[in-house]
Amino acid sequence: MDYKTRNSLTQAGLNLIQQALSIYDEDLRLVLSNRQFKDMFSLPSELTLAGSRFETTIRFLVESGEYGEVTDIDSAVRERVAQAQTFQPHYFERRRANGRVISVEGAPLPQGGWVTVYTDITDIKRQETLLRARSAELSGQVLNHAEDLAAANRKLQATNAALEEARRELTQMEARIRLTTEMMPAHIAHIAVDRTYSYSNRRLSSVMPGRPSNILGLHMADVLGAQAYAAVKPYVDSAFAGRASVFEFTDEASSRRIRTALTPDTDGGAYILSTDVTEESQTRAALSQSRRRQLAAQVTSGMAHDFSNLLTIILGAQSRLSAMDLGPEAQQLIRATLSAAHRGGDLLNGLAKMTADRRPAPAPVDLGAFLQELAVLAGPTLGEDVALVLDDRTGGARLMLDASMLQDSLLNLILNAKDAVAGRGRIVLTATNVKDTWLDLTVEDDGPGFSPAALDHALDPFFTTKGDEGTGLGLSTVYDMTQTVGGRMKVANGVSGGGQVSLMLPWRAAQPAPEPGLALLVEDSPDLRQNVRALLRAEGYSVIEAASVEEARSLVAQVPGLTLILSDITLEGSLTGIDFFDSLPPEAPPCYMMTSLRPDHPLHVSAAQRTPVLRKPFDATALSHLLTHGALPE
Repeated sequence: MDYKTRNSLTQAGLNLIQQALSIYDEDLRLVLSNRQFKDMFSLPSELTLAGSRFETTIRFLVESGEYGEVTDIDSAVRERVAQAQTFQPHYFERRRANGRVISVEGAPLPQGGWVTVYTDITDIKRQETLLRARSAELSGQVLNHAEDLAAANRKLQATNAALEEARRELTQMEARIRLTTEMMPAHIAHIAVDRTYSYSNRRLSSVMPGRPSNILGLHMADVLGAQAYAAVKPYVDSAFAGRASVFEFTDEASSRRIRTALTPDTDGGAYILSTDVTEESQTRAALSQSRRRQLAAQVTSGMAHDFSNLLTIILGAQSRLSAMDLGPEAQQLIRATLSAAHRGGDLLNGLAKMTADRRPAPAPVDLGAFLQELAVLAGPTLGEDVALVLDDRTGGARLMLDASMLQDSLLNLILNAKDAVAGRGRIVLTATNVKDTWLDLTVEDDGPGFSPAALDHALDPFFTTKGDEGTGLGLSTVYDMTQTVGGRMKVANGVSGGGQVSLMLPWRAAQPAPEPGLALLVEDSPDLRQNVRALLRAEGYSVIEAASVEEARSLVAQVPGLTLILSDITLEGSLTGIDFFDSLPPEAPPCYMMTSLRPDHPLHVSAAQRTPVLRKPFDATALSHLLTHGALPE
């Protein structure tokens, strides 16, 4: 039985109870009430909805005369709210403004808040009065009424016992549901028709950093902000119209990619489920670019082969013609033909580079040292009249990057900037951590900037502003390599007017190299376990072993002090080393993988996107290099 069905049955059962019932939580917001609660006090419907405030209900009762004539309404409301906040057991009887007498019995709940039962005892009070006034004359009637009263009391006690049991079950059910929703790595909420949150777990701040955790009663626009609310508003409108939807949007405030599911609520409002899919979207973009590269390689490989043969024939024929005595005019045509043929060869090489099946090989990189090395490489080409300024704002980050691919991209951008300043000027390379989600690498020069045409077509293959000197493949190649790792690239003019190119790469913090200590070796082959165990012990590690993911998870949970995990990709059972890696808690030590699978195998590729992977067989030197540097040897 699902939660909604169970909730409906519970509500129907409570409506059969003759007493009025209300349950408020620790924040003095209504959790549950029955129909008698609304009818007894003639409450409007909005005051019986989950999430309505106790203070608002009390103010309505005071203003409607429930407590008789009150001269200072605000003071009366504050007094009753203050009494409610003590969460103390209580019982009292009071006469209402309409002359009816009710008993009020309240009890606190273990998780905070309280449950209150209101019973109309007017008839019982009349019987008591009648008994006192006519006890001598109506002894027989007194006896009958006493018996009736005793029976009524027995029924009331039975009802109260059932009500207490229902309260206990409701409390336990609410606690289980709350615990379940808090454990899920997603934001789960319900919005009312006025677009305020009537229910929410406390996971919004983990899905969309910077947002509050306690959002009950707040409007969506105030919680999400103008930009995010504008992105979700059309789908919320659709949900209120009865249409479910699943969509993604980028939250600019946190730089996160969010996937949201909206489900209409037949009783009004809508249910919301939001998850952070930033890493998934980055991986999806990288895989999409890889498929495009493979298609481009298939299309161009045959063409490149045929054109290379034609260019070889042209170059050979022109070389023989140049050796003949054909006169100055013919020699000039021969030189032009040779130049065009060489340029065609350069274009073919550029195409081959763009479409080559180059897979990212991320490894731990000290960004500060990487940028310094980049400056040394670029220095001789820039010359003395071009200043390269490095601005590392990441605090000396250590990240998982393909250093070779990134170096090629940044050198390309720096040399383009050098051409833009015409050999004299200033180039600034800035590295910034964008909310632990992106590494922003921006190259900006003080040249004339990009023309409108260049801004529109700079990333198009073969577009160039350098005339015959350029192939038009430089920025396209950088764009291709950036997309291959799931990143973004933006071309613009800076505030000072010069050209500005930004690379946004996924922020992947690298794990520090472990100190020798206790290592967990996960390998299902006894012979291989023996060999790798010996290599780890030679590096100073004590070793414990597992043959499956289940064993490895149990050891991680039970054995303290682990400093290293080395796991095979393919293991006993249906789970792989990748499943094990993804299930490790944040506080787990560095985990590396090993495999005999070929480098282009999907499991090998997937593992290499997470951590360095040792290719079997490996020797002590390769293992030592990995443990010392956190990266594979070149």
